[in-house]
Amino acid sequence: MKEIRAILKERITRTRTTQSFRFIPSEKVSFVPGQFLQLIFDPADKNNKELNKYLSFSASPAKEYIEVTKRLSQSPFSQKLSGLKTGDELILKAPIGNCVFKDEYKRIGFLIGGIGITPVISIIEYIMDKKLDTDVVLFYSNRTPDDIAFKKELDYWQSVNKNIKVIFTVTDCKPDDPACRFGRIDADLVKQECWDIKERALFIFGPPKMVEAMKGLCLGLGCRQEDLRTESFIGY
Repeated sequence: MKEIRAILKERITRTRTTQSFRFIPSEKVSFVPGQFLQLIFDPADKNNKELNKYLSFSASPAKEYIEVTKRLSQSPFSQKLSGLKTGDELILKAPIGNCVFKDEYKRIGFLIGGIGITPVISIIEYIMDKKLDTDVVLFYSNRTPDDIAFKKELDYWQSVNKNIKVIFTVTDCKPDDPACRFGRIDADLVKQECWDIKERALFIFGPPKMVEAMKGLCLGLGCRQEDLRTESFIGY
């Protein structure tokens, strides 16, 4: 893990509140899908938790750029991030984290809420880039259809790769898309869509309460503790 300078290349709108930021680093950053980094807006005070925050990589490590994705708010960190212009430079500290994908995983599952999708995108895009035959089942819950980040990419990947299956759910309104389920991720849905859940390496990313709920759901279905890989996203 080390500090690296990076220049903003472009920004991409994912939803009405979520944007991706792509940076060109001054040197190659070697990371494993599922890891995260720290964006440093206050290099004079590295302990400034308001301006120096952690975000997951949201693109494959095979890309020439580094991408992070954030649901923007009125926080000082969000305001700094949203105020960046193309060509602006900042400091990154990377890589960080042990909740990662490994090439030898043949069957994996994700139980994801909201912005917890970011490391999942890095993992699935890496699987696509490397042409791995990993079997993927993703349960992805949001409040409304408009909150589903990366839906276009996920729809495309599962359309061209028979080993990728995505189940979208929304909790606050009934979706118009028949492929999108109404309700939360629950045991009945998981059993219906992923009969071999107990035989998969499972990743759970998202807000702390959802992470705990999904962890309990998996254990209740008979999944082994050692097959669960969890990361709680705080500060959104």
